[in-house]
Amino acid sequence: MDFGRLITAMVTPFDKDLQVDYKQLEKLVEYLIVEQKSEALIVSGTTGESGTLTDDEKESLFRETVRLANGRCKVIAGTGSNDTAHSVEMTKKAKAVGADGILVVAPYYVRPTQEGIYQHFHAVAEASDLPVMLYNIPGRTGVNVELETVLRIAELPNVVATKEAHEDLNFITQLTRELPDDFKIYCGEDALTLPYLSIGAHGVVSVASHVIGAKMKELIDTYLSGDIKGAAELHRKLYPVFKGLFFCPHRVASPAPVKNALIHHGFEVGGLRLPLVPCTETESAYIRDLFPELQG
Repeated sequence: MDFGRLITAMVTPFDKDLQVDYKQLEKLVEYLIVEQKSEALIVSGTTGESGTLTDDEKESLFRETVRLANGRCKVIAGTGSNDTAHSVEMTKKAKAVGADGILVVAPYYVRPTQEGIYQHFHAVAEASDLPVMLYNIPGRTGVNVELETVLRIAELPNVVATKEAHEDLNFITQLTRELPDDFKIYCGEDALTLPYLSIGAHGVVSVASHVIGAKMKELIDTYLSGDIKGAAELHRKLYPVFKGLFFCPHRVASPAPVKNALIHHGFEVGGLRLPLVPCTETESAYIRDLFPELQG
């Protein structure tokens, strides 16, 4: 399974009562596929506020996104948690509603051993025949999926990719040297898309692609065409947005900044469920200023 080069970790639109807004979901899916060139959408990942969604909401979001995408892009269901049995249950639900694959984050907060991490992925992968993307984000989970463990997990028949969300390019280089050629590595940090590509990553799982996806696809295509200078120029041009959506003007928890950016672009994706809070007026003004097309 190839999920494509540009994957958007999609926000969950909420109405004024912070209930899932399916009308806005329809608009957002269309926009991400048609205008922002997303080749796959991750539903109910961290950016989708998975921690505050009920199981019924997640299942409904999986089902509706599959329906709305209608085969035009892959739909990857975020089914991972720090409870293996729960992750297995959600994986089975994702399979039942037609998801194309699942994203499984390393078990967070509980800080399992490397053996525990492996057994977690083994159990989830066995729960269905859906392609699995491992998600390694040590800054949020409190645990790193070490090289030997990634390689071991990659041997599971339906584990096809890893999303690596950290700055350790030495680690990524080791992965590219030792993983099978058909196993895909995805960058999980927008600002490192080009550096990851340069050492062999396949693509990016992006937040910024909500608003600059088409430009990010251009960056990827430019690099793959061999125009390294052109790709570097695009990287430098997009860099303020990459960083601004995570540090605006100080570090603001995602997805508050990207939801705010979407609102500036005319998509009423709503607020955030506690403990996350919306951007302040100052932060909102900062985000708006990241986009020259919104000025004047």
